[in-house]
This record gives sequence, C-alpha cells and structure tokens, in this order.
Amino acid sequence: MKLVTFNILHGRTPGHGVDLDRFADCVASLDADILALQEVDSIQQRSGLADLTALAAEAMGARSHRFVAAIAGTPGATWMAATGEEQPGTAAYGVALLSRYPAVSWQVLRLPRIPFRFPLYLREPGKVVVVDEEPRAAVIGVFDTPMGELTVVNTHLSFVPGWNRFQLHRLMRDVRALPWPRIVTGDLNMPAKPARRWSRLRQLAVAPTFPADRPTRQLDHVLTDDPALTVRAFETPELAISDHRPLAVHLERLS
Repeated sequence: MKLVTFNILHGRTPGHGVDLDRFADCVASLDADILALQEVDSIQQRSGLADLTALAAEAMGARSHRFVAAIAGTPGATWMAATGEEQPGTAAYGVALLSRYPAVSWQVLRLPRIPFRFPLYLREPGKVVVVDEEPRAAVIGVFDTPMGELTVVNTHLSFVPGWNRFQLHRLMRDVRALPWPRIVTGDLNMPAKPARRWSRLRQLAVAPTFPADRPTRQLDHVLTDDPALTVRAFETPELAISDHRPLAVHLERLS
C-alpha cells in the first residue's frame, strides 16, 4: 500500500501559475493508494475556480475523498475561519484526504489558532512580518484497506514555532480516542525529532522535503502507533508543482 503526503501549494509551480492539467499529471504520477494533500484550493480564482480535490480524485482513481476547509474566502485577502456550514460554491482553502479504498467513516478536527495579529521574525526572507495566523484543521478517514481498517489523520500545522507543537499535542489528545491503528501525516511545519516527541508516534520515513529544488528540511511526515507497520521503501520525488516535495511511503504489515 502506498501512502503519500504532499503540500501542493494550491497546485502552483513556483515562478508560474496553476496549470490544472499539470496538477492532475503530477497527482497521477504519484500512484498513491492514500493521498494526503495540504494547501488545497476550492473555487479560488488563482487556481481557475477548480475543485482541486475532485481533480486529484479523478487523476488517482480515488474511491473516496474529503476536502476540509480551514478558511472560507481567499488566503492573503479576505477570509474567515471555516465552520463546515459554508454554502456550496464558497471559495475555500484547506486539506484533503483521498483513498482508493472505501471510507468507513470521516471526521473533522479544528485546531486552536492564535486569536490576534503579532510580529514574527521569518528566517526566510529574513525580516519581521505581522502575522494573522490562519486557522488549521485535520481531516480523518477510517479506510477499509488490504491491511485491515486503518485510521489516517491529515493536517497542516502552524508555521509559528511552539504553536505548532501545541497544536500537535492537542491533535493527539483527540487522535488517541480514534480507532487503532492510526497514521498521522501532513505538513507539520517541524523537523522529525519534535514531530516524534510531541506526537509520541514512530516516524516511518526521515527525508528532507523542503524546499523542493534542494531539500534541506523535513516538514512533511508520516507517523504511526502501529508496531507491525513497516516501510518497504520511500521516496521524495521532485515534481513540476509546489515548493515542497511529496513524501511517499510503501507500507507493509509484519506477520
């Protein structure tokens, strides 16, 4: 079984725009059985008013999929925290989880957000910016896979140091009440060591994923609490979209 996590930068190629055919080709090339996407657009002008989750589902041959909006509106412009009660056709941005296996159940978790604007020094581009932190969410699917039922949690945590650890701690409090075994994946915006420490899960692959051209940092992770789950191989292919590389793991279960 192949599981892939990928921050898609709303399907954009850095330095260029969004080409929907190129986006679909990149998703198809991953050949994922379960695909966790972050920075996903729905009905946004910058991505051609497309439903990127639906396009990805068609490209990979997904049997089940779910998009969860973290914000309603346009990132970097006018937006509000999504509630799940938005009208159809509302522009949104968030995370998505797709699977070639049938979904037994779906769940949404909304993570705590810093409720005020604040100054933050960013190493890249090396200046202080005023941050209006976006809301964060997690989408959870329980899938009927060839290895049995598997709970997969996909999220995109804050880039604010310390706050992302708090979000992961809060997320795990809820995850531990979900059906076992569990995989937590996504762009956690932290290196491998704190990801393991704050989740108390086992890392299934350690490899740099950011920036895409010459990766030096691992921000994207696949973690599990299943001691029998093992990785036969993993890769971080460079694709024609995003400033991240996808992290793909080939999973097996020890007998």
